[in-house]
Amino acid sequence: MTRHASLSISACFLGSVLCFPGCGSSARDATPASIAASAETGSDRSADNRAVTEPVQISAGAPTTQTPAATKKTGDLFPEVTINTSAGKLRVRLNAEKSPVTVDNFLTQYVDRDFYDQTVFHYVDKGFMIAGGGFTKDLQPKATRACILNEAKNGLQNRRGTIAMARLPEHVDSATSQFFINLVDNPSLDHSGDEKADQYGYCVFGQVVDGMDVVDRIAQVEVDDRGPFPKTPVQPVVIESIHRVMR
Repeated sequence: MTRHASLSISACFLGSVLCFPGCGSSARDATPASIAASAETGSDRSADNRAVTEPVQISAGAPTTQTPAATKKTGDLFPEVTINTSAGKLRVRLNAEKSPVTVDNFLTQYVDRDFYDQTVFHYVDKGFMIAGGGFTKDLQPKATRACILNEAKNGLQNRRGTIAMARLPEHVDSATSQFFINLVDNPSLDHSGDEKADQYGYCVFGQVVDGMDVVDRIAQVEVDDRGPFPKTPVQPVVIESIHRVMR
C-alpha cells in the first residue's frame, strides 16, 4: 500500500553564508531560507516519508514564466543530456512537452553556461533520492539565476529514475538550479493540491534513460552530516559536466 506523506515544513537559517535574497513577490511568493523538511510520520522513515534537507540558494527576481527558447528553436520536445560524474555517466531525457519552462531553465540558464561543472551531489539518502546542482566540492553555494514557475501540475510523477527540481518546501516557485533524482517511487512529492505549498509538489522534468546503475552506485556511498548539510557524501561525488546530446 502506498503511503502518502504530508510534508511538515520548518524553515531555518543556517548562518549568514546560506542566507540569500529570495525571489520577488508573485502569486506564490518566496522568501529567503535554507530549509529542513521532514515528513509527519513519527519514527517511520520509509521511502515516501524521508526527511529532506536541502540548503538552497535563491537569486533575486520574480519567478519566470517566459516562453521557453531552448526547444522552440530546435523543435525537440525531448532533448537529452549527459551527466558526467566521478561515479560514472548517465543520460537523461528531458520532457519539454510537459515541463517547458523547467527544461528551458535547466538547459539555457545552467547547462549551456557550464554552471554544473565541478558541482556535487550534496545530499544522498539511500532509498529516497540524490540531490545536487548547487554547491562546489567544498560545499560553497554557486550564484543562481531567477526562480522559475513550478510546473508540478504537469502530470509527471516522482517515480524511480525521474529527475525533478529541488525547491524551498514552503515556497512553491523557488526552484533555481538544484535538482534531484528519485531512487524509488516518491508519491509524497507529487502535486496533490494548490492550497498549500507542501501539497503543490516538486516538478518532474525528465527521466534517466541510461545509467541508473551509476545513480544506484552513488546512493550507496558513505555519508555524514557536515554542519547544515545532512547526509553528505564523505568523499565528494562530483558532477564533472552536463552537456546536451546532439542528435
